[in-house]
Amino acid sequence: MFMSSLYPAYDVIVVGAGHAGSEAAGASAKMGAKTLLITMNLDDIAKMSCNPAMGGVAKGQLVREIDALGGMSGIVSDGSGVQFRMLNLSKGPAMWSPRCQSDRSLYSKMMREQLEKVDNLHFRQDNVVDILTDESGKTVTGVKTQTGQTFESKSVILTSGTFLNGLIHIGESQYGGGRSGERASVGISAALEKLGFEVGRLKTGTPPRIDGRSIDYSQLEIQYGDDDPNPFSFLTDELPDKDEQLTCWVGYTNNDVHEMLKTGFDRSPMFNGRIQSIGPRYCPSIEDKIDRFSDKNSHQLFLEPEGWDTYEMYLNGFSTSLPEDVQYHALRTIPGFEEAVMLRPGYAIEYDYFPPHQIKRNMETKIVDGLFFGGQINGTTGYEEAACQGLMAGINAALYIDDKEPFILQRSEAYIGVLIDDLINKGTEEPYRMFTSRAEHRILLRQDNADLRLTELGHKIGLVGEERHSRFKKKKEEVDKLHDLVSEYTVRPEKMDPMLEKLGTSTLSQPVKAKSLIPRPEVHLDDLLEADSELKEKVAEITSNRRVLEQVEIQIKYSGYIEREFEMVKELSNKENAHIPEQIDYNKIQSLSSEGQSKLTKIKPETIGQASRISGVSASDISVLMIYLKR
Repeated sequence: MFMSSLYPAYDVIVVGAGHAGSEAAGASAKMGAKTLLITMNLDDIAKMSCNPAMGGVAKGQLVREIDALGGMSGIVSDGSGVQFRMLNLSKGPAMWSPRCQSDRSLYSKMMREQLEKVDNLHFRQDNVVDILTDESGKTVTGVKTQTGQTFESKSVILTSGTFLNGLIHIGESQYGGGRSGERASVGISAALEKLGFEVGRLKTGTPPRIDGRSIDYSQLEIQYGDDDPNPFSFLTDELPDKDEQLTCWVGYTNNDVHEMLKTGFDRSPMFNGRIQSIGPRYCPSIEDKIDRFSDKNSHQLFLEPEGWDTYEMYLNGFSTSLPEDVQYHALRTIPGFEEAVMLRPGYAIEYDYFPPHQIKRNMETKIVDGLFFGGQINGTTGYEEAACQGLMAGINAALYIDDKEPFILQRSEAYIGVLIDDLINKGTEEPYRMFTSRAEHRILLRQDNADLRLTELGHKIGLVGEERHSRFKKKKEEVDKLHDLVSEYTVRPEKMDPMLEKLGTSTLSQPVKAKSLIPRPEVHLDDLLEADSELKEKVAEITSNRRVLEQVEIQIKYSGYIEREFEMVKELSNKENAHIPEQIDYNKIQSLSSEGQSKLTKIKPETIGQASRISGVSASDISVLMIYLKR
């Protein structure tokens, strides 16, 4: 219920200013909602608690989608990156994923600067301890903080990260905390349980940080950034070239390191039962790796800089909660780390989350109207997964207060759609991480075409501004013109054959359209331009944007796969969009299996397509449900 408040009412209150909270607050405010961002420390907005890096396999696609929709993570990543790499270039473009190593402090500073530029966005340093609702307990009305203040609002977005009842473990030591050096948030979990929410516990961890001056780099492999780095943001025109970027380094554990780590297993909270919750399967601690993969005598490590102006280094691959003395001695057993100085020990952290079957596809909770969840509160891991959920929660909170239709991305439209659909329908008992393998339509969901897929949608809902939209339209026009040119332009054997012979592919017997050569694996659009100066001049008249050339080449080279994928999406769309009434009682549908009844009742899917992806709901259950709905 409302209590009297010193402060004006808001449209949206965002609790937490990590990556989810930053995107949520920015989105709702940009869309016109009067927004209050409440965080325990205004100096830690979008703080990178673990590795200072953005993107990676499938995660890079998420950042580009956030940017295409009008979010801030891509712009801030480009401005604060110290090294940029495109991963998986040896594979097809569906697998290409941008990644950057970030300056930890600069990322946080730039995100705060971006947020402070947004009209309608207000800030408050405080700790939220309670969620306020109307008398029925079914509609949110605001929040209460530890200072005793109440803040009224039409909607609330919770993006609490690892702070909800956070518990840090280092060997046999344990203490409350949201991350190293910061206190946990206590009160929200109990308030949500009181409202009827189911709560669970998850675990994540981080490695020790190293003084980079104490490392013998001659024993490590050097890892450079890309010569021609790709930005995350479609608004970024230029990035530091290879020589201007910082380098990363690769090292390896060995049997001596593993034996030293094993000396602490009896004091490990993972192995002695103090940690009961489940950690991320695909980012295990070093002790978990040597226990699960005992046949391996070496594991790869990445030594990565924390910023332009610091010697602190992040040891990726060495996450641990072992006692500090064991961490120290094992660290100094790694080749190149014999004199290593440990600035901060690694630790594990347990925290509360709320199983995501309790939210709808628009990120609103099913139990309390106007209450939205975003980020690790839904069981995910990673800045990118958190940021995209925050963005969607912010968008939909702004739409909710104006009684507008929710903004939903389908699995065929975005990795963001895949992530949210997976969370709601499949749930998660371990921290959820995005992979390209999770997206069945990944040939359509490439990082290179995120703007072509999503920017018009972002503009339609009022999140994409006119500058971005104008640049997008210009690029799209150039892509269309270049595609037409390459499709219509005739190339001749006398110009093409020397190039084709050099590339080891068959020569021409007659003139052909330029488009017909590009599907050959050996041939790229650049090769045609170098072989035919007239074509090169015509292309230059259309665009000077390298990304436009790349886009057209991908569209042509993989056109067969892309067309087949679109046909598959079309076939599935009717089933996907068939609506299921919210009030349906599955227990009255006698032909459903008992497990089907149970899962459908628990998750309450909104469409037949959503229902078909629920684990435990069989194909026959779907058939029965469709027949029932027709009646």
